[in-house]
Amino acid sequence: MRKLFGLALVTLLLVTGVGGSGFVNAFSPVASFDVALYADQMGIAHHGDRPIASPLLAQQPKTAVATQRVTYGKIGGQPLTGYLATPKTRDRPLPALIVIHEWWGLNDNIEAVTRQLAAEGYTALAVDLYDGKVGKTPDEAKVYVTEALQQIPKLEENIRQAYQYLEKEQKAPKIASIGWCFGGLWSLKTALLFPTQLDAAVIYYGANLETNRDRLKPLQVPILGLFGELDKNPSPATVREFEATLKSLGQSPQIYIFPGADHAFANPSGTRYNAKAAEDAWQKTTAFLARHLQ
Repeated sequence: MRKLFGLALVTLLLVTGVGGSGFVNAFSPVASFDVALYADQMGIAHHGDRPIASPLLAQQPKTAVATQRVTYGKIGGQPLTGYLATPKTRDRPLPALIVIHEWWGLNDNIEAVTRQLAAEGYTALAVDLYDGKVGKTPDEAKVYVTEALQQIPKLEENIRQAYQYLEKEQKAPKIASIGWCFGGLWSLKTALLFPTQLDAAVIYYGANLETNRDRLKPLQVPILGLFGELDKNPSPATVREFEATLKSLGQSPQIYIFPGADHAFANPSGTRYNAKAAEDAWQKTTAFLARHLQ
């Protein structure tokens, strides 16, 4: 059942970020975030990588899916356009997912995984935090992620309007978030923006993982975290600190660190795909979402 706290409370809790190379925001995944450092770290993690087709693109969704481009909001008069996927046959409003792209942007591979998620019985909305830009090389992606993270209030408003669209236009009875890499960071951010409203959050190797107890304290969202043993941002030590902090607050997060897997091991548009870890993570993801949304 939807948690009964209005959007007015969420608006009250939002703290406007500071632009430039860093920002401070009480409900951000990090309290003080160096955008340039984050972009450099992601550039190192994705050195030599390319957003090539992954095994997800070769798979047909388990059920027929309908897709369309939708406008889910506006910021400064500019439309927010996303990719919406739903099962073709549905007789009622379905639980919904805010699908958040990795640092490449909203590309073909994210659309493919959005279709896969819809086939599991969800209304899946892939949001666009890059204003239509898609990176084809690590250098391009680094530019786009830097530009995006220098406008934190705009990204927050983008996510807020996506939530409202799913709640009001799609009549979703429950809503969760899921994201990879940059999107993993923003899946946690979504949970922190809606700490009592969001019904679940899935975080695939979200860098700059929050571990501060005070900032995590409002969170009442079930969390599934999927990380790589070889990843350096977040490192396994940071992941365990994140897990321990949530548990100390009475939460029961499901946290997994996959042996031999690196950053972006399940990235739906990268060359670091680790089939064993990715398939296990996908099974854990679908089971977790079914438990909290269906």
